[in-house]
Amino acid sequence: MKQWVSVFRAADTAARLHVHQRRKGSAQEPYINHLLEVASLVTQATGGTDPHAVIAALLHDAIEDQGATEAVIASEFGRQVANIVMEVTDDKSLPKDERKRKQVENAPRKSRKAKLIKLADKTSNVRAVTHSPALGWPVKRRLEYIDWAKEVVEGLRGTSPWLEQQFDDAADQAVRSLNPPMAGV
Repeated sequence: MKQWVSVFRAADTAARLHVHQRRKGSAQEPYINHLLEVASLVTQATGGTDPHAVIAALLHDAIEDQGATEAVIASEFGRQVANIVMEVTDDKSLPKDERKRKQVENAPRKSRKAKLIKLADKTSNVRAVTHSPALGWPVKRRLEYIDWAKEVVEGLRGTSPWLEQQFDDAADQAVRSLNPPMAGV
């Protein structure tokens, strides 16, 4: 029971950290919606048995996007959660192309909990490409994002068949939405 209290504390912390952040998509939804979707996917993938993974899912962008520190996360939510968050945090000092390359390269070496969060994160992001694409992203850029996300997910396979299927369904739907069938074909 105590661990699930921590889940709600993490949701509150995430909401406060990301209070002014919006998704890049045309709907400009509050960023907490993404964090809650990722946490919900992780909860479902684990059957609700892993509160540490859910807490880390809620906080997965806190360091990268909001400047929270590993020490604060460890102090508030424990070393295990901080380690998972660090494992899914990109090094923003690197150029974007290198960060993307490292995600593909490092995916197979992540812990199971980090892989779950990465799968859920990529699923949420690909769903956003379908339903609320980033402003100014032409079809080509959206397709490139989906292809890159598929590369990352290839290195995460074998972690959660259910979550992998969620990603595959989201990617298929995103591609179909960008390549509608031609009339009469």
